[in-house]
Amino acid sequence: MMHAKSESDVTSLAPSSPSRSPKRPVYYVQSPSRDSHDGDKSSSMQATPVYNSPMESPSHPSYGRHSRDSSASRFSGPFRSFSGRKGNRTTTKRNDKGWPECNVIQEEGSYDDLDKDNGLSRRCQAVIALLSFVLLFTVFSLILWGASRPYKAAVSVKSLTVNNFYFGEGSDFTGVPTKMLTANCSLKLSVHNPGTFFGIHVSSTPVNLMYSEITVATGQLKKYYQPRKSTHIVSINIEGNKVPLYGAGSSLAVSDNKGEVPLKLEFGIRTRGNVVGKLVRTKHRLYITCAIVIDSTSNKPIKLKEDSCTYS
Repeated sequence: MMHAKSESDVTSLAPSSPSRSPKRPVYYVQSPSRDSHDGDKSSSMQATPVYNSPMESPSHPSYGRHSRDSSASRFSGPFRSFSGRKGNRTTTKRNDKGWPECNVIQEEGSYDDLDKDNGLSRRCQAVIALLSFVLLFTVFSLILWGASRPYKAAVSVKSLTVNNFYFGEGSDFTGVPTKMLTANCSLKLSVHNPGTFFGIHVSSTPVNLMYSEITVATGQLKKYYQPRKSTHIVSINIEGNKVPLYGAGSSLAVSDNKGEVPLKLEFGIRTRGNVVGKLVRTKHRLYITCAIVIDSTSNKPIKLKEDSCTYS
């Protein structure tokens, strides 16, 4: 028998009883089954309800037993190594966003230290390479320098031609009367470069023609370059204009009357060979002294014998 509810009962029950919401639609997700045998694939249909509030969403920290078990079963290896059992339940450490935490392997040291070590190693290699290059170049230069030392230029005096030779009375720059000599001669030299792999630069000291320790004429060899393994004939002009003889004038007059005036020729020849540019050079110097007897009345070339000159 049914009894009618009173107005007070309806009023008291209204706030406590929630209102029924209309039935929400349910959608299904088909996924491959984990239990497949003999290559057969089966699918299971799972109903996924629609949630209206954050409390009902699976992202909320409160999980059901089924959701926790299924999530834990999907992770293996390092993810499961952090899980522990409490009774029959499996718990997994999660971060503040709800994702499972994994063990991150920390490498010893830092990349900065590795870069520093590599940089230091590269600097050491560069220094070693530079020192090795300098050492090898020094040894190579010394070998070339030693090999070029024996190749000295061969110089020989060929002849002396007297173009003009006379003396007379005069006075020096102070006005003292004395005998004066004027001479003009040409000297020919032969220069041979025996070097097989370098040329030479040839020059000379002043070429002096002397009588009784008095320089009566002087000249200079013009500097020139001579290629390797070559022979060059050079000519040097020797001149003296009104050179005062002082006390030697009387003896020169006597010698000139006899047609034999003894003179001495003194000069030095310098050679420089650039073996490796300006880094490796070889230098030689040859000092030459020749005894000459001339006749002022003849202008024929005076050929000098080998024993007439000394080379040192």
